[in-house]
Amino acid sequence: MKRTDGQWMLNFEIQGAERENVLSRAGEILSRWGLVMPPGDPLTPHFGLNDYDRIGEIEYWVVNDRENSYCGKFLFLFENQRCPAHFHRIKHETFFMIRGSVNMTVDCQDRLLRAGETLAMPPLQRHTFAAIGGAALILEISLPSMANDNFFDDQRIGKSGIL
Repeated sequence: MKRTDGQWMLNFEIQGAERENVLSRAGEILSRWGLVMPPGDPLTPHFGLNDYDRIGEIEYWVVNDRENSYCGKFLFLFENQRCPAHFHRIKHETFFMIRGSVNMTVDCQDRLLRAGETLAMPPLQRHTFAAIGGAALILEISLPSMANDNFFDDQRIGKSGIL
């Protein structure tokens, strides 16, 4: 897939040798799991915080079809890596755990999400998740992703221009 809808995040990605190393490490894990990700250039956001080992993820996009109102992408996290706390005003998401486990915090309530489990995330629900006990892979099925529908708790992310 040609990267188009994720262009707004390019200034918030790891770059160069660090990016190649991260994608290689993730590729080795995915290969051990017997999984193949969609073709294309994955996103590797550090969300403007430059602490990728702690705050970051890899996004393998399948589709982001605004005209037909759906999106699908895989979210890969290394152990103890976290997607920062945020919410969406418009986007409804459903998360399906493919491999591993995450600690999902929704509106300050923790929940362990294991492989095979599903969690719906309606708009306005603040959420964050971190891989625990090893790497994790989540399938996100949602309304389309849009740059102006991501509201992060960490004000440094908003000041970085992601919103």
